[in-house]
Amino acid sequence: MPNLLLELRSEEIPARMQRKAAGDLKKLVTDALVEAGLSYEGAREYWTPRRLALDIHGLTAHSADVREERKGPRTDANEKAIEGFLRGAGLSSVSEAQVVSDPKKGDFYVAVISKPGRATEEIVTDIMPGIIRDFPWPKSMRWGKASSKPGALRWVRPLQSIVCTFGPEHEETTVIPFEIDGITASNITYGHRFHAPEPITVRRFDDYAANLEKAKVILDAERRKDIILHDARDIAFANGLELVEDEGLLEEVSGLVEWPQVLMGSFEEDYLSIPSEIIRLTIKTNQKCFVTRKQGEETLSNKFILVSNIQASDGGKEIVHGNGKVVRARLSDALHFWKRDQGNLPDLETLTASAAKFGLDINKPLDQRMAKLDALDVTFHAKLGTQGARVARIRTLAKELADITGADAALVDRAAVLAKADLRTEAVGEFPELQGLMGRKYAVLQGEDASVAAAIEDHYKPQGPSDRVPEDKVAITTALADKLDTLIGFWAIDEKPTGSKDPFALRRAALGVVRILLERKVRLPLRATTKDIDLLSFFHDRLKVYLRDQGARHDLIDAVLTPDADDLLMVARRVEALTAFITSEDGKNLLSGTKRATQLLAAEEKKGTVIADGVSPALLKLDAEKELFAAISSASKDASDAVAGEDFRSAMEALSKLRGPVDRFFEDVLVNDEDAAIRANRLALLRLIREATGTVADFSKISG
Repeated sequence: MPNLLLELRSEEIPARMQRKAAGDLKKLVTDALVEAGLSYEGAREYWTPRRLALDIHGLTAHSADVREERKGPRTDANEKAIEGFLRGAGLSSVSEAQVVSDPKKGDFYVAVISKPGRATEEIVTDIMPGIIRDFPWPKSMRWGKASSKPGALRWVRPLQSIVCTFGPEHEETTVIPFEIDGITASNITYGHRFHAPEPITVRRFDDYAANLEKAKVILDAERRKDIILHDARDIAFANGLELVEDEGLLEEVSGLVEWPQVLMGSFEEDYLSIPSEIIRLTIKTNQKCFVTRKQGEETLSNKFILVSNIQASDGGKEIVHGNGKVVRARLSDALHFWKRDQGNLPDLETLTASAAKFGLDINKPLDQRMAKLDALDVTFHAKLGTQGARVARIRTLAKELADITGADAALVDRAAVLAKADLRTEAVGEFPELQGLMGRKYAVLQGEDASVAAAIEDHYKPQGPSDRVPEDKVAITTALADKLDTLIGFWAIDEKPTGSKDPFALRRAALGVVRILLERKVRLPLRATTKDIDLLSFFHDRLKVYLRDQGARHDLIDAVLTPDADDLLMVARRVEALTAFITSEDGKNLLSGTKRATQLLAAEEKKGTVIADGVSPALLKLDAEKELFAAISSASKDASDAVAGEDFRSAMEALSKLRGPVDRFFEDVLVNDEDAAIRANRLALLRLIREATGTVADFSKISG
């Protein structure tokens, strides 16, 4: 079957857009082909900095013929109805329609519309201009003389050529020469901008990819990544070092080059006095280079790995030299930031009021930065005030939380006051992603307690499902205060997440609270802390997500989680105990009996059947009901005592003793006795079953 090759070649596409754009091209083209009646065996997308390519193999040469019968009005319908039918069916007169008789509905017109299949070349010619013109780039541009005209083509960067060939695997292919804004598809492409600028004639994907490689273009992005990674590892190893791997940077760099050439540069060892995180970010952000370290060590070396797009005749010496100059200049700036942040601010006299407000030591650099943050009235949010006001709120909340977490109150207060101070450092101003981490380093330099320093870094954590959770009690307390203040504040101004929109990352903050409470076993009454039922419900939603990700069944979570449950750690423990119980043989059988009891009881309650207020032992006539009453009385007390002691496994074990009595009750006892008093008493007994099991979970919500 024939194959289709498509290439859209342009000036350099931003690396961050390439992968998604290639996927979008594949989906748009294949969806349009299928909608037009074609089928294909497989499709794969490719991308480089200067091209998006698509290989569709096993594509049918024609769409199938279509025969459609369109039912019309009765033959005796009014003239306008018949005219409308003929017009819609594309018929010129009723003589072109068929008359079909229906014994019940009479005679009516039917139009038989036959549409012959279309050649794939014709379909591609029809669909491609629209796909290109409406391509979903995040940002696009117009260019050239035509850019001033309405409806001019927009593309991420100027589109230069299009390849579109179609044909069988082992025969000659044809060009599908569709045209858009003066660019006509052909079988001509171009290789590397500098190494092979001459035109290349291609037929199908295999020779297209092979000819591009001869022209110094590696089409497969994953292969480019693999080359870069392994060459970088090898060069580092040959120099007694190891590569500091970075998947995000690797993805970006592979989108910057078509013919990757991996080289090593260096900078002066004096710059290694800068924290490794700053060095790594400086080199990564400004030069898209990787850093290295001595094998088995954490500290960086003064060697870096760069990836060039040119195979230079001098072995890359000039490229390395040029990159080294830029790296050294950027590291010089970073060293300046690092040293400046450890010194005094020039306007200390303006900071005394803010220093007094927060109990800051104006002689310490980090304290000065916190005072500066407050004195400048830096806005946190228009409706929630300044960063200084926020720190004051976090400080107050952290003091309350310290009683719950058992953290040292004085250390918690100090951590809360200094947590945001590094926002005014020059290092964080240059690299915002270092907030917290730089605060910790500056805190250590000025002699802060280790717990305070750790809390300054960790109060932002966890920032996602795979991020680590703070361990130190001071850090746990500060992190909870920071996240809870964010959530309480945005709930107060009614800025809640809606659908997929969550501009203030409130879901992440709530999940962070959930993870801290559960993974660090913190008992926090959220309703009393947040004073907002709707916010408590939001926490419940995040808890469900977390527990489901941990493997918990959704029905077991629902069976335990009540609307007013505000101790999430206890909810998690109940779910854990219920999961273990309900998968046991006793649990399965008790669930079956309990469901039968609750369903029967619910049905009678719905009908308004009289149910006794309590069970009267005198009305228990049969041994099975007497045995069940005794078992419930015992199990209910034992389960309640166990729940009070937060021993949910023992509570489940106590309830498991009901299994036999419940089974015998339903075997031997007719609940709906003719005697109304006995019936009411037996229904009350069923209610006791529901109440007893309800001490640990709502069994009616459990499936199975």
